[in-house]
Amino acid sequence: MAGPGSSAEFVRLTGTAAEALTVVPADRTKAARAAVLAVAACAERSGQPPCGGRLRLTGDIPVGLGMGSSTSDVIAAVRAVASSYGLRLPPDTVSKLAVRAEQACDPLMLDGRPVLFAQREGRVLEVFGSFLPPLVVVGCTLGGGEPVDTLSLPVRMPAETDMREVRAYERLRTMLRRAVATGDVQLLGEVATASAWRGCRVLGHQEFDALVGTARKVGACGVQIAHSGAVAGLLFDPSAPGLRHRLRSCVRALHSLGIPTTRTFTTSSTQEILHGPARVRVDRQAGPHTARRPSRLPAL
Repeated sequence: MAGPGSSAEFVRLTGTAAEALTVVPADRTKAARAAVLAVAACAERSGQPPCGGRLRLTGDIPVGLGMGSSTSDVIAAVRAVASSYGLRLPPDTVSKLAVRAEQACDPLMLDGRPVLFAQREGRVLEVFGSFLPPLVVVGCTLGGGEPVDTLSLPVRMPAETDMREVRAYERLRTMLRRAVATGDVQLLGEVATASAWRGCRVLGHQEFDALVGTARKVGACGVQIAHSGAVAGLLFDPSAPGLRHRLRSCVRALHSLGIPTTRTFTTSSTQEILHGPARVRVDRQAGPHTARRPSRLPAL
């Protein structure tokens, strides 16, 4: 989803200890840790002495829903520190610092290509292609929009299910590889739905069956649910006949189930609209220096 993001401003205070760092807002502890780590890395690379500073973060990503808010803050902090040292760190360095700061991170420091990313190691395992097939997504939130504490989630499945899970995910990986290579939106939806079901066993979302039932009813290709939060979406093929009617029916069906919708957007456009059909366009992908637009995601 293009649009929402984080911005950071870092002011170096020469002559102070590297750990003497203040952050606003004060509760952004992961970004503060990332800034301290970035100071050490940048000082070593540039030959300049490490020092403390003031870090200010702003952004419009809802926290705790699985939309990557903490990783966005961390990346913005690392890039701001690097900029203060006159450096631009490569993505693999940023990802390593992000993992050290928050234990696991999203691959938002990359160029937007669909990848298999080891979130607790900060490295790319496979690049599936240049971009996902175009999709229209009707976004919604589960569990009343309550934040999810990702650090409290179990890291592993029980030992007796490990190999079954590995084989299941390998099958999904093969299917995803084929879906991206052939532009098969229906197959991509099947993979997303299967992945969402597995994630819900950890997160405990009760709305999964209702989402899948709604998807079948309105002709969606599948559903997606963040593995680390409560944000979800129903996936549509933008070339499907009667798309406008399908989207309106989907929003009505979700509302009737008590599932709040957020926005409808496309994966190939920076345009998002509230509770209505998306305009399918092809715009440039959002990058590290793409101008941010105000978020249109309503308060939850």
